[in-house]
Amino acid sequence: MKFSLLHQDGRARRGRMELTHGVVETPVFMPVGTQGTVKGMLPEMLMELGAQIVLGNTYHLFLRPGHELVRSLGGLHRFMNWERPILTDSGGYQVFSLSRLRSIREDGVDFQSHLDGSRHLLTPELSIAVQETLGSDIAMAFDECIPYPAERSYVEMATERSSRWAARSKAALSQKDRTALFGIVQGGMFEELRARSAAQLQEIGFDGYALGGLALGEESARMYDIFAYALPLLPDAAPRYIMGVGTPEDLVEGVACGGDMFDCVMPTRNARNGLLFTTFGKLSIKQSRFRDDSRPIDEACGCYVCRHYSRAYLRHLYLCGEILSSVLNTYHNLFYYVHLMRQIGQAIEQDRFEAFRAEFYRLRTAGE
Repeated sequence: MKFSLLHQDGRARRGRMELTHGVVETPVFMPVGTQGTVKGMLPEMLMELGAQIVLGNTYHLFLRPGHELVRSLGGLHRFMNWERPILTDSGGYQVFSLSRLRSIREDGVDFQSHLDGSRHLLTPELSIAVQETLGSDIAMAFDECIPYPAERSYVEMATERSSRWAARSKAALSQKDRTALFGIVQGGMFEELRARSAAQLQEIGFDGYALGGLALGEESARMYDIFAYALPLLPDAAPRYIMGVGTPEDLVEGVACGGDMFDCVMPTRNARNGLLFTTFGKLSIKQSRFRDDSRPIDEACGCYVCRHYSRAYLRHLYLCGEILSSVLNTYHNLFYYVHLMRQIGQAIEQDRFEAFRAEFYRLRTAGE
């Protein structure tokens, strides 16, 4: 991977990543394709709305259909018909959040599958092997997902273990010429531990660095404090990824603090529940006030859905439980997120990020 920092406006950064399967302009939002698909979206739809890179999940693809099967069918890119870059997470978060029974050991995590109850040991070495077998452009080091809230003693122990696992993850990487590896900064809400983790990861050396263990229930203001504290500790010459975040406001604040990459299930999951993101804030399409509303979701949006369908029709689809409801809502929400990041990038290039940020909040306060 080659990363170029193209421009900076305050702490906000505009960059470019050159990866095995293409170029990614940052700041970037990455749609989540947990099981080899972004729910409700054809790959062609994702390309049309401007998605540059998507996520796959090590835990899920390891359990079903199996990474060796995916490799035998040409790798994850061919398997899911996606020609652009793919980032795979390490599986750590899912092991801790989905497994029925788990035991954390120094060698890895012994867990019970949420699918069939079978037992597996996921180690840093196996996590990297799975990600390389899938053909990831960016692989994530295996780490321990630290819950919130948690006692400092536990957070410190888990953070130190994550650093040891990060070193083992790097040692396990065999395809250094085609797979970039990112380390994950842990430390919970404790700045001292975040600083220690960041220093340990840089001593190991990675292609990029991520902030993990956020958006787990803490208040937004506290999360933003961690952004502001931890991101400047990371190298300027490497991409910075804030994992699992979040709302449009989270993205704007993350960029303001120096973040380059973001992912979250929020736009897709909320779409399936009838909650849409607009220039003026969130809109619940199920509300009765939209029964005969001929306007698009967002009159400031240029996506296919806003150009062709009314709020009344989208409400009708949602109330009927039609599959098309999820498809159209998801398309719009992802377009909104991807276009938001594109607008932010343009503002950074023109040294007007703070003006963009102020206008972003003004419009959300003003409402429709």
